[in-house]
This record gives sequence, structure tokens and C-alpha cells, in this order.
Amino acid sequence: MRNILRGALTVAALALGLGGAQAQSIKVGANIGNVPWEFQDAKGEIVGFEIDLMKEVGKRIGQKVEFVNIPFNGLFAAVQSGQIDAAVSSITITKKRLESVSFAQPYYDSDQSLTVVKASGAKTLADMAGKTIGVDTGSTGDMWATENMAKSKFKDIRRYEGLNPAMLDLAAGRIDGYISDIPALLYYVKDKPQFAVIERIKTTEQYSVMTAKNSPILAKVNDAITAMKKDGAMAAIHKTWFGTDPDAGMATATVLDLPKL
Repeated sequence: MRNILRGALTVAALALGLGGAQAQSIKVGANIGNVPWEFQDAKGEIVGFEIDLMKEVGKRIGQKVEFVNIPFNGLFAAVQSGQIDAAVSSITITKKRLESVSFAQPYYDSDQSLTVVKASGAKTLADMAGKTIGVDTGSTGDMWATENMAKSKFKDIRRYEGLNPAMLDLAAGRIDGYISDIPALLYYVKDKPQFAVIERIKTTEQYSVMTAKNSPILAKVNDAITAMKKDGAMAAIHKTWFGTDPDAGMATATVLDLPKL
């Protein structure tokens, strides 16, 4: 009887151990406060594009996801040290970063964009010839506009410290267009029909999930992202947060290779 009981307890212990392994969570670092990627809503819940993304990835690989709030600059050391299993926070894939960390395939092309007041009638970047545009001081948009000022025939470039003051001036007619990160503008205008994001300005920046170099979880995350792109789950997340379907041919809608050096 004792041996039978011991055997039963051993089987139970193994079952609990296996159950624990299946329920084991993956720790995902994120810089909470990065709208619309990961931030706290009015109820204090953590929400955002990348929160939805990683929750869906977790479901597909059979693991719960635990989010850890870490400042952006700390995310790199956190994945390298094993403090977290992965990181998101609109992290751009770069050759330099690939020397010390790995990335799943990109899921967002973070280009620049041109936003205007709809009533202006402007349809393309070409309509900004002879016009005044706004940019964020020192941003990718600022650098692009400065380099292309003569080619695009801008009359003037005005610089702002953030989106809100620029959009106030755009609404008031003090500038004719605003060039800034496309995800931020798509999110901002989705419930403001007086504005329109009329053109994507390609700068080749792409976001993805970051892991430690050659982490065993990388392939699982990448396969989940592939499946999400194929079955429409990724497009649905994009529509939730930006109010539109992803553009054809962009990373959100296209299965891509793992980034390599």
C-alpha cells in the first residue's frame, strides 16, 4: 500500500511539474508610457499595440505573458542579462543592435508622415511646395525635412517640442503640414476627422521584438508573428490602434525574414 501511495504521489508531483512548465510565463520588458505602443489607460490597465501583440504571441506559444516596466535604455541590458525574456517599446532594428541582441521579424515600418487639415485640400507631399511645415526638433522628421527642403520647395520649417503644440498650430493655420512619426499621427488623428495623414515618407525604420542573442524563444515568437500576419490577427491589432488596415507591402502585412547582420 505504501509503494502504491508513493507511486501515486510521484505521478501527481510529475503532473504538477508539467502543468507548471506549461503555465510558465515569459517576462516581456516594456517602457510603459509609450503611446500607443504600451501605456496605462484611464482604468490603470496596461494597453497598447505591442501589449496586444505580445498577449497574442503568448497565446500562440502556450505561455502567459508578464509585462515588466523598464525604462527604454534599460531594456537592452535586461534581455542580455536574462532579467526578461523579450522586450518591446517601438524598438528599431539596427545593425549595431544586432551585434549584441536578436530580433524577430519586423512588424511595423515606422516611417515619417505628412499630416494636414483635411479642408486644406492637400493630397500629397508635392502640395507642400511654397508652404510652411512643422517638425519635432532634432527628430528624424526634422532631419528629413532639412535635407529635402530645396527639393520639396518648402517655404519654411518650424520646429516644435512635441506633437501637441505642432497640431495646435496646424489646426490654427500657422503651419500647412506636420511631418512626424507615422504611428503617432495615425493614432492621434483616428478620432479627429478634421485632420488627415496624407503621405508616408519612407525612412526604413522597422520595429520588432528584441531578445537576447539567439535566444531559444526567438524562433517561437517569430513563428507566432508569421502566423498572425497570415491569418489577419496582426492587421486587426493595427486597425484597433491606428484606425486603418496596414498598407500593402508594409511589415505589418508581410511575412519577412529574421533580421541578420
